[in-house]
Order: sequence, then C-alpha cells, then structure tokens
Amino acid sequence: MKFKFLAGLALAFSLTGTAMAQNVGVGTMSQGTMSYASGSAVAKLLAEKSGMQARVQPNSGESALIPMLASGELDFAIANVIETGEAAKGERVFKGRPAKHLQIASVSFPLKTALFVRADSDIKTIADLKGKRVTHGFTAMSSLTAVLDALLATDGLTADDIEQVMVPNVARGADELASGNVDAFFFAVGGGKVTEVDASVGGLRMLPMKSDEKAMAAMHKVFPYGYAYTQKPQPNLPGFTEPTATMAYDNLLITGKDVPEEIVYKTVKTIYENQPELANTFAPYRDFDVKLMYKENMPAPFHEGALRFYREVGLVK
Repeated sequence: MKFKFLAGLALAFSLTGTAMAQNVGVGTMSQGTMSYASGSAVAKLLAEKSGMQARVQPNSGESALIPMLASGELDFAIANVIETGEAAKGERVFKGRPAKHLQIASVSFPLKTALFVRADSDIKTIADLKGKRVTHGFTAMSSLTAVLDALLATDGLTADDIEQVMVPNVARGADELASGNVDAFFFAVGGGKVTEVDASVGGLRMLPMKSDEKAMAAMHKVFPYGYAYTQKPQPNLPGFTEPTATMAYDNLLITGKDVPEEIVYKTVKTIYENQPELANTFAPYRDFDVKLMYKENMPAPFHEGALRFYREVGLVK
C-alpha cells in the first residue's frame, strides 16, 4: 500500500513538472526564408538547453507576427531593425497603429548588403554608378529602398544620380543583371541568388563601401540603423577576394512587454551561453557576437527580463 502511495506521488510530481514546463512560441516568416531558419535555430536551442518547450510558428510576415506578440499568441518573433522600427513608430504596414507593446529581447546577427556588378565591369566604386542602370524600387520589399539609398549616400550619390530600374524584389534585380538589363544590383551578401548569377555571367564583383566618418554620417542621415561591416572572404561568398567593407543592419529577436520576465531572462541567457550551437544549426549565427546582444539607440525598448540578464553579464552598466 505504501509502495502504491509513493509511486502515485512520484507520478503526480512527474505530471506536474511536465504540465509546468513553459511553452514558448517563436514567430517567423514562411518556411524557406532566413527568418524561418534563424527562428528554428533559436527554438531548437531553447528546447534542448533551457528547460522550456519551444516551437516555431511561421506566418506571412511582420504585419501578422507583431500583433501576435500583443495578443499572447507568440512569445518571441524574428524581425529586422527596419521592420521593428516601422512597427514601433506606426509606419508603412503599421500606419496609424504603432505597436506599443513591442520590445526587444536580443540583437542577433548582422544582415549584410552590397551592390554587385559584373567582374569585367569598369565600375569600380559606388560613385562610379552615377548615370548607370541600378536596381531600385523593390515594390514588394519597399523597406529596402532606404537601405540602398543609404549605401549610395556613403559615396555621395542619391537615387536621382542613378538610372533607376524598378524591380519588385531583389531576386528580380539579380536576374536583370544576368539578362544585361542593369549595370548593378543590390542584394544580401551571401545570398544564394548572388552565387547563381556569379556562375551565369562569369563572375561578379562587390563594390566596396566607404566607411570613414563622412560616409557614415551620410549613411545615418538616410538610415540611422546601418553600420559598416568588414566581410572576410569565404569560399561560398563570390565577388571579392580580400576583406571588404559592406553595409549591415541588425536582425532582432523581439518580444512583447507582457511576456513574463523569467521567460525572456531564460531565453537570452540560453542564447548568450550557447552561440556555437546556434552557429552549427544556422550559418549566419557565426557572425553573431553575444557581446552585442544589447545595443543602445534601438527602435524599441528592451524587455526588463533581457535587461536583467545583460546587467548581470556587464552588457548594460
């Protein structure tokens, strides 16, 4: 009888522990996107290392993800600093409805961008693009227009100085160069499409970005969240053979202000302590510096659970 009682008690504790395991939802864009891959890496890490049950919840885009943080359907989401800023300020798809609940859990890896030309082109600098045919518009990805315009500004150009070839997205822009319809296209460094076009046209060259004080000031007038990033050559990155300055902006792990402090604390602590595991799961996390998980002058406030951990490890003084 005593044995049955103890066995039942043990089972009760076991079930209680399972029931109390915290369920964490990580929102991302649809499968096949960088957002989905990066969010999957975070969810996998949390499930394996934090003691929480984590799952990925793919959605159509930030216009769906960010309201789900307010409703409690999600605990976290992947969004870049542009999307986060637009949501916080009530701009573009969030016009007239700023996401006042939106907070940041962690700065993540950098999203690196550049302008590419054919390897045999006589265009050597961004300034050389004056009067040339350059992809622009990105009607399906309109937030990227400011990023490209900021990149042009680093070498004294505006969008009016180039012949703008309007494209719906960056992938179409790359195709336009392959077809000979543009002289330069804008894309993410390391994008698979860049590798594809590099092979089809006999080589690409990435235009280096100026990163002196004047160039950075010009960039920040157009896009305050951009910064210079020196990209080292890698076998799978076409377009350059020596360390080259590119423009970067941050990917973020965002959350809602009503997400419990302990969940956010445990999440950022797990990420901070296990960066190599993230990098093994998704390559862009190789560029993720845990010492930069907190940055000032972000477009939304940091969650108190995150700040608590960042104070403990000295990222916040």
